[in-house]
Amino acid sequence: DGKLLPDDVTHYVVPDCKVVQDYLEILEFPELKGIIFMQTACQAVQHQKGRRQYNKLRNLVKDARHDCIVFANEFHQHSYLPREKGESMEKWQTRSIYNAAAWYYNHCLGQMPVVMVTEDEDAIGQYGNETEGVFVISFKNYLDNFWPDLKAAHELFDSILQARRERESESQENNGKEYPEHLPVEILEAGIKSGRYIQGTLNVNKHRAQLEAFVRLQGFDSKETELQSDILIYGTKARNRAIHGDVVAVELLPVQEWKGRTVALCENETEDKAPADTTGDPMPTGKVVGIIQKNWRDYVVTFPAKEECQSQGRNAQKILVTPWDYRIPKIRISTQQAEALQEYRVVVRIDSWESTSVYPNGHFVRVLGRIGDLEGEIAAILVENSICVAPFSEIQMSEMPVSSSKNPWKVNPEEEKNRLDLRDTHLVFSIDPKGCEDVDDALSVRTLPNGNLELGVHIADVTHFVAANSYTDVEARARATTYYLADRRYDMLPSVLSADVCSLLSEVDRFAVSILWELEKESYEILQVSYNRTIIRSAYKLVYEAAQGLLDGDMSVVGDIRELKDLDESTRQKKLAELVWAITKLTDITRRVRAQRDSCGALELEGVEIRVQLDDKHNIHDLIPKQPLEVHETVAECMILANHWVAKKISESFPHQALLRQHPPPRQEFFAELRECASAKGFSIDTRSNKALAESLNKANDPLDPIVNKLLRSMATHAMSNALYFSTGSCPEEEFHHYGLALEKYTHFTSPIRRYADIVVHRLLMAAMLKETKGDIKDYGFSNKDLQELCRHINNRNRAAQHAQKQSTELFQCMYFKDKTPETDERCVADGVIYSIRTNGVLVYVPRYGIKGAAYMKNKEGLVISCQGDRSCEWKPGSLHRFQNKITSTTTTGESVTLSLFDHITVKILVQTSRCHADTIKLEIIRNAPYQTSGTEVSQKSCVVESDLVEVSQSAEAQRAQENTRVEVIDEDYEEYCQTKGVSLYQLLEEIRDLALLDISAD
Repeated sequence: DGKLLPDDVTHYVVPDCKVVQDYLEILEFPELKGIIFMQTACQAVQHQKGRRQYNKLRNLVKDARHDCIVFANEFHQHSYLPREKGESMEKWQTRSIYNAAAWYYNHCLGQMPVVMVTEDEDAIGQYGNETEGVFVISFKNYLDNFWPDLKAAHELFDSILQARRERESESQENNGKEYPEHLPVEILEAGIKSGRYIQGTLNVNKHRAQLEAFVRLQGFDSKETELQSDILIYGTKARNRAIHGDVVAVELLPVQEWKGRTVALCENETEDKAPADTTGDPMPTGKVVGIIQKNWRDYVVTFPAKEECQSQGRNAQKILVTPWDYRIPKIRISTQQAEALQEYRVVVRIDSWESTSVYPNGHFVRVLGRIGDLEGEIAAILVENSICVAPFSEIQMSEMPVSSSKNPWKVNPEEEKNRLDLRDTHLVFSIDPKGCEDVDDALSVRTLPNGNLELGVHIADVTHFVAANSYTDVEARARATTYYLADRRYDMLPSVLSADVCSLLSEVDRFAVSILWELEKESYEILQVSYNRTIIRSAYKLVYEAAQGLLDGDMSVVGDIRELKDLDESTRQKKLAELVWAITKLTDITRRVRAQRDSCGALELEGVEIRVQLDDKHNIHDLIPKQPLEVHETVAECMILANHWVAKKISESFPHQALLRQHPPPRQEFFAELRECASAKGFSIDTRSNKALAESLNKANDPLDPIVNKLLRSMATHAMSNALYFSTGSCPEEEFHHYGLALEKYTHFTSPIRRYADIVVHRLLMAAMLKETKGDIKDYGFSNKDLQELCRHINNRNRAAQHAQKQSTELFQCMYFKDKTPETDERCVADGVIYSIRTNGVLVYVPRYGIKGAAYMKNKEGLVISCQGDRSCEWKPGSLHRFQNKITSTTTTGESVTLSLFDHITVKILVQTSRCHADTIKLEIIRNAPYQTSGTEVSQKSCVVESDLVEVSQSAEAQRAQENTRVEVIDEDYEEYCQTKGVSLYQLLEEIRDLALLDISAD
């Protein structure tokens, strides 16, 4: 990729396999320059340390900020060495790396000394003086002699070394095995092929981390495996040292040993404390026999309190730390700083998990911040999701166009000749949330001379400013998306692009990629489409509320439209009339386009964005649901139309290497709970196709309680799989379909400022346009293999972004309720709707705040809920009886109370604090009756919360500059597809699932 070693260093460094495996985080220090990673060492990391560590190494090599390269020594004629008969793998690897280091020194004509660092004393003795100019020394000696002042590296080295010595000592002392040995890889592969073992990804249930994990069968046809569900792994012993996220091989247990999924509400019980009679029907159950791919990463942990440290055994320096993520087991590390770090969240890395050890072994990496401190908790969220958001480097910023208030960016006259100029022919305008800076889309509609209409979608031409494989492009590819948290955002691109040169602001010239459709004037049938690189000048930067006002004929919003303020009355009225006509016509067109998708089975969700109102100390002042507007749907439908037509274009031009987005049909068994709940209200849900599902959900309306339909739709979305990016060469065309949107082909094209997938699609579209003119397209495309790997990376980063957004929202929700007194503050009491029955309680959705959680009907003392004459609740001795759609609590004195699905109850919202984990919301039933809202409460009709992809529309800098800043937390897909009629099943209740504080069935 053109990356070179620096020429201003005193030597080059060649680490051997063990150094790369054990000390990679030290090699990540930017001070260490001129590092040559040999192909032999890289492959050893891939095979010995797993995918995550290997990807960290790859990202380090690709990172323009680090002076290091990979040398393919095994593919080079003069540096390749065949393995000798009887030679161990380790000896051959060391010999190969030394030979390549010596060749490299001679290749540089002896002008640059080469230092090979190793932990192998034999190698130091054998090769230390063999070649003049090639030095072989230990890694510790290298740090001591070349980097004596790099204190952090020395501390990290000592931590890793001590952890390794402790592991070796323990292994020698403990001859007994806590776990069976993993089967060799070749036996696992043969067993998977024969069907004896089953491969899948281990997913630990975060609410029952000691009891339940499930192996999800990914990439396997259920007909081949004869399994219709995931495989339950019951208890930690059956996991056999596999950690959440590992790809494992599983052996099924005999049918008589199968267990059922726990259906009781519970908080991380151990096997010996699991509640009795709380499991459902038996399901396939198995045990892990081997790990195919480790998914280890950095983990945020908390040190035990002082008294716990003292009780942990003979050596106070060997400490069990508790991960922030419930799904990760405790990790043993060696440190002398345990007492000093008790009040901090720190990062550790797992090194190994021997069969003789109950816990994995790891080492200390760095401190994040104090427990409970906002910045420390945000840092923990970022680390837990492997999100790295360092400031953009000088070399990346040097690639940016020059633009400032005194010297704004201007169109290049040479580039102007190559573009279609729409500045004087089209009324272009954008519609966005208040405070939006990164405007990547604008719209237009006009009447053509032949009487037909022309609809235009204009998207920021980011790829003009971000060249493929430039430093900025490499960084954007690594980030893959803009990360939106509840109080800040981390941009994918530098702000000079995202908020200025690429943002389609009003009254300035901008480069765009425009799709123009000619429509029949009456039916709006699409007659033809064109794709162009254009120059536009947006006339208006509208906010949604102003556009909706114009659509409704409310002229009071005109004063909020900045571009109309300084005009004389005659000109203002003329321009206003043009704008109103354009918005009205756009809405009319999109209603027709929407109806066509509805007829094909598009699934809809009526969503509301949550506005998080912060005070001047950045604490949440309120959580405010906001009603969707029809103009949201107008913009969304235009974006969907553009994405669909671009998908068709690029897949036709590049049938085997186009980036599309697929949403596969869900598995039918996942709809079981939806069908059962609907039947409780007398509704029948047909799940045989998206069209049948959409139609039956539309009919499942309770005229007395609109929340019922919203919750049914949420359960349907809960059954959905996630939409994913993919390369068209990786699967047959019949699998391209987007189930939720009811489109045969779909992609993401309309947000290149904040999504890297859209940048790739822009380049593919440019290549498709060049292809038509027989231009050179060799620099535009990926191979199918490379594109599929990129898609996996983007999908992974998108999931990380979703999780980070969800966790930051939960953090601020807890902050909101934490400082309130539940007994006296009416904001801690709200209406709740029961949406699931468990053996010892119910799951409740709170529309006012868009949260859900568990409400116990039996407490830890064994008392059950009892209702007084005024329907208020208290705890009394008694028992619970669970039925399919209801649960009855009966006291020893004969009093009983029954709660049924979709009942409205009054709940108190509490915060359950945790020293080691994130705080969580806890619900308590205080009255068996709906909550009587006051005049200030929001009606339950406006209460479904989107949070699949939370998007905060204002930057952290803007928030700090304003008092009582309102941060809009917007679902990415909501912004693009939000509707006012119906509910997109695809997004459906990602809102309840993703914002869930207790997700009983997902994990």
